[in-house]
Amino acid sequence: MKKVLGIILALIMVLSTMAACSGGSGDTTTNEAGSETSGVPLQANPVIRCSTTTSVNDSGLLPYLEPMFEAATGYDLQVTSNGTGAAIALGESGDADLLLVHAKASEEEFVEKGFGIERKPFMYNFFVIVGPADDPAGIKGSATAAEALAKIAQAKEPFISRGDDSGTHKKELALWKDAGLSPNGEEDAWYIAAGKGMGDCLTMGSEKSAYVITDKGTYLSMKDNLDLEIVLGESDDMKNTYSLIACNPEKNEGLNSEGADAFIEWMLKEETLELIAQYGKEQYGEALFLIGQ
Repeated sequence: MKKVLGIILALIMVLSTMAACSGGSGDTTTNEAGSETSGVPLQANPVIRCSTTTSVNDSGLLPYLEPMFEAATGYDLQVTSNGTGAAIALGESGDADLLLVHAKASEEEFVEKGFGIERKPFMYNFFVIVGPADDPAGIKGSATAAEALAKIAQAKEPFISRGDDSGTHKKELALWKDAGLSPNGEEDAWYIAAGKGMGDCLTMGSEKSAYVITDKGTYLSMKDNLDLEIVLGESDDMKNTYSLIACNPEKNEGLNSEGADAFIEWMLKEETLELIAQYGKEQYGEALFLIGQ
């Protein structure tokens, strides 16, 4: 009899423990990673493929926002970062559900061709030119970025170009055009086309005591590890606007349009925009991105 009672008591304890772990209310679910999320629905198609630029990733902004979005919505945001040209190409091939990029002309062309639904600009920062503190090309005080580049070319001081069809590279090429110049590495030894992301180019520029055009956010996030200073700061011709674009499911099959719309909606919420506006202030003394277009 004692043995039977012991078995019954053991069963009661096991059932009680199982009930406690389940939470009882049914409000707790488990996501694909196995972690519990309270009050967050399981999504039928949880994976969202976001193709973005290296600057948004290298500055730390997207890694900062990603876990908050996933915790709030139950989606799994999978981020691929490249130069804007390569980022947009993933949208054209159907290998991305949405884009977060910064090259207005290319974005408008993407939408006009039917690959994107709508371009939604929402934040910006500025491109700046960084270089050695002693500024050997004497570009400080230049009226425009094009004037500064002309001085670098005349002095034949080392200049690191992204050389990767990114938004930053497109901006650089436009500025060289404004300066009436078109340097290339084959004829101009001082001009180095790296074919790399923003963080790698800044590191290379620091190692070679070279000038680099960079978005200000990425520079600020890395400046403590660089031997480079801002030698030409913010100007109207150096504004750098970022946009969100949902890819068009009528152009490519298998897109997670619902997930893309959910991410864009979350990014444009007042609470998220405030997070973006505050990002970097405590650590770097100023925001890395500003809200607007």
